[in-house]
Amino acid sequence: MNIVAIVSGGMDSVTLAHHLADAGRLSHVVSFDYGQRHARELTFAALCAQRLDARHSIIAMPDLADLLSTSALTGDGEVPEGHYAEETMRATVVPNRNMIMLSIAAGVAIAEAADGVAYAAHAGDHFVYPDCRPEFARALERALELGNVGFAVGSFHLATPFINITKAGIVDIGERLGVPWAETWSCYVGGEVHCGRCGTCVERAEAFALAQVDDPTTYADPSFWREAVKA
Repeated sequence: MNIVAIVSGGMDSVTLAHHLADAGRLSHVVSFDYGQRHARELTFAALCAQRLDARHSIIAMPDLADLLSTSALTGDGEVPEGHYAEETMRATVVPNRNMIMLSIAAGVAIAEAADGVAYAAHAGDHFVYPDCRPEFARALERALELGNVGFAVGSFHLATPFINITKAGIVDIGERLGVPWAETWSCYVGGEVHCGRCGTCVERAEAFALAQVDDPTTYADPSFWREAVKA
């Protein structure tokens, strides 16, 4: 079975790629340049594809940043600091982002007669991002089936192996698979090193701590996350 995987370069999607490759199912890594301020992540997506000897495509959609500028990731707003589960993280929602990306990646998969498309939504995303929830994934899988009758292979599906797993659980999986964590990028601010203060940095550091796995990440503010978690 061949799967097209959406890989941003973050620890979740890189672990997804390793998970699929370990099962002999990874055929193509697809990444998106949508004008995000943390486009640095794409470098790590490329490293992942190279490491796993998978085809890699970066789909350029830079105009989306202007069209979807209500998000702190694509507009001029400040990236919120603090715990990932705080209400302020809603500012990082890019309207319809996963629907857009999954639709394009699914088209690639169908054109290549692949068995499916995968993304790394996980249980920690459910609070903030509606398009990472199981009900969204089920509905989209059905829509892809209906929209491609006679063109998609009979086994075509939307693969979401982490959708009910915590981020710490993903660290456990990645550690078993030998994911090189230093070659992943989480920070939404997009500087030279992880800021250590934005929601994704806090979530990253917390996940390593909960999984009891050494965190190799260099954070500009390495202690902030502990206070954010306690708060």
